[in-house]
Amino acid sequence: MFKKLIFLSWISVLSLSLQAQVNRISVTDADIVGQVVWTADNEYVLNGFVFVEDGETLTIDAGTVVRGTPGEGENASALIVARGGKIFANGTAENPVIFTALDDDLSDPNDFGPGDVGEWGGLVLLGRATLNSPEASGDPIEDNIEGIPTTEPRGVYGGSDDNDSSGSLTYVSVRHGGTNIGANNEINGVTFGGVGRGTKVEFVEVFANQDDGFEFFGGTVEARFLVAAYCGDDSFDWDQGYRGKGQFWFTQAAGDRGGEHDGDLDDFNNQPLSNPTIYNVTYLGTGEGEGDALKLRENTAGKYYNSIFAHFGDRAVDVEANIVDENDVVIGEDPTKNNITSGELDLRDNIFWSFGRTSANNSNSNAQPFFETERNNVFADPMFRNYTLQLGLDPRPNTGSPALNAGREEIADGFFMDVDFKGAFGEVNWAAGWTIMSDSGYLTIEGAGIPNYPLANVSDDITISGVSIDGNTFKMTILAESGKTYAVQSTNAVVGGTWTTIQTVTGQGAAVVIEITLDLTNPESAQFFQVVIQ
Repeated sequence: MFKKLIFLSWISVLSLSLQAQVNRISVTDADIVGQVVWTADNEYVLNGFVFVEDGETLTIDAGTVVRGTPGEGENASALIVARGGKIFANGTAENPVIFTALDDDLSDPNDFGPGDVGEWGGLVLLGRATLNSPEASGDPIEDNIEGIPTTEPRGVYGGSDDNDSSGSLTYVSVRHGGTNIGANNEINGVTFGGVGRGTKVEFVEVFANQDDGFEFFGGTVEARFLVAAYCGDDSFDWDQGYRGKGQFWFTQAAGDRGGEHDGDLDDFNNQPLSNPTIYNVTYLGTGEGEGDALKLRENTAGKYYNSIFAHFGDRAVDVEANIVDENDVVIGEDPTKNNITSGELDLRDNIFWSFGRTSANNSNSNAQPFFETERNNVFADPMFRNYTLQLGLDPRPNTGSPALNAGREEIADGFFMDVDFKGAFGEVNWAAGWTIMSDSGYLTIEGAGIPNYPLANVSDDITISGVSIDGNTFKMTILAESGKTYAVQSTNAVVGGTWTTIQTVTGQGAAVVIEITLDLTNPESAQFFQVVIQ
């Protein structure tokens, strides 16, 4: 048993003035070959669809700016990480990675605003995790991502590896995208197509996108600390059997819905159901228009816990009764309401406030079971510190807020963090400082910081078993909990020696066999190994 080792470091960052002339590098699809690194001393301009192909890796350093050229259809620009490709876009709170329009003046945070949408495409990640449709594509099910020609093999996503990794996105801001890439087909700010849970997604913003903010097409990717602000359609959208996890999702919606959640239009019996588990969201609308906080349809399942939904112009929750085709012709009864009865679709311990409909619980009849007493969904003022559609929004709960009561205990599985509040924010305003939403003043910078929430009731111990030596290979088995990163370290002297990391393992909630090649050239040289949680 090895206890978790925690190392904390604070890095002081000196801000430097940008040079008058920025070195811009034009990037085409042919420029991504093998292992490519983009650095913060350049700006990279996407010309057309740029693919990170199978076996290729694109690393984007903190503070790097990536721009998309304008254009629609075949002239649109987007960065697409194909199946087997990997992206490591890892910014920091002080220096996020920024994707934006070609003409966006980053020295002026108000140069482009919430109304400047569709200036380029967006960011697309494609993986090999499971989908539930289209069934006719074969086994395992695969599909072609929206907007890319079906003749393009690099646009295919889906498979059977739910632990697949497309890399990592941390402290990334995607701005002013969503251009039309087909007939009435705008691209999302960030698209996840069949992306697996081996992909790390934390602190990602989509700002002023013409279509959805984030859309999850099947897969199992897990994501924390997401911001979708002023998007023209839905803020968060899932379908095709998405079964990931989420925590701390925030939107100030400008378009349609906070969440539009679908199962599968092709065949309501297709498995697996869309069935993610989400804790601690704050979904805010404009208080006007026809947008719902949640739209649930096409046999979706899923769970929302400890969350806040407020200020939408239409319904709090709309569970569809019928399925309609693209011409709004009813083609069948929607079975989504049956998933409420079975418990596969569940809303509990949430706060609802201020909606346009005056029907029961501001929701349609199919949604009424969500408001049974035992589910503890209440209509109450969340008492934000400042609610405004203009400048200075502070979505943290004020003293006396009903949100300062966690309600349902988080699942202890290595991903969910243990907090004592409802909604996406407690005392810490984790969305301030690195987002354009805060830089431009729409979100206050009060309370800015990096939250340090513990995982929910997860042991800090590591269990090691199955230790053996086979020739020059040393083997050991660990139970690698989902959401944790394990470092395998070695030294030649336990006392006075230096521990060096020789490999890392990303936990997927299962046993992992670690293999280490021993140096047998010097029989008298001792070697010691340990595993620590980073």
